[in-house]
Amino acid sequence: MLWARELSHAFGPIRALDGISFTLDRGRTLVIFGPNGAGKTTLLRVLAGLVRPTGGSAGVEGGRRAIGWIGHQSQLYGHLTVRENLRFWGTLYDVPAGDLERRQGELLARLGLDARAGQQVRTLSRGETQRAAIARALMHDPAVLLLDEPFTGLDRLAAEELGRLLGELAARGRATVLVTHDVKEGTELASDVAFMRAGRFVAFGPRGGRDAAALTAAYREAVAGA
Repeated sequence: MLWARELSHAFGPIRALDGISFTLDRGRTLVIFGPNGAGKTTLLRVLAGLVRPTGGSAGVEGGRRAIGWIGHQSQLYGHLTVRENLRFWGTLYDVPAGDLERRQGELLARLGLDARAGQQVRTLSRGETQRAAIARALMHDPAVLLLDEPFTGLDRLAAEELGRLLGELAARGRATVLVTHDVKEGTELASDVAFMRAGRFVAFGPRGGRDAAALTAAYREAVAGA
């Protein structure tokens, strides 16, 4: 479904990625934890095809158009309404005309944006903008989700709803790579966990039965000992 082979990327003398390899199958959710500067965002951008790796390779079953991406930028047009943004992105990804309205309606309702659908994005709060960005990323029903801190700006109820939605998508066979600083939310979603430091995975494998406390302890040991 999603794979990386010896991925590396450098910004001048700085090696942001240093030989990362993994495979993620359908229905699996890989949650990546790591300190600032570990290379997490660079990894997601390379997987999304937004940055060309310096070395190695990565691929997604179905090609790049099978990816839904949520980064630090919303990729929404501020002068357009929420509904207009969703229609634009759905059209860009060739969502059939007959499905556009249905997809918009489902996502607006699910993400609590019904009352904001006709508002320009630039008038939304930070949390509302984040919810609109999530809807944008899901408009074409992607097979793979790449999510960089998707819970940022969300209140508790919206974060819980996003967690439920991601769980449902995994149950439907979607593969997800998620970067988050929230160990509790990450643990609840993860089927697989990676600890990242200095451009490398210092640990990678199934979460198993580990809870948030166990993962936090393992993370501290792995990153401190790397």
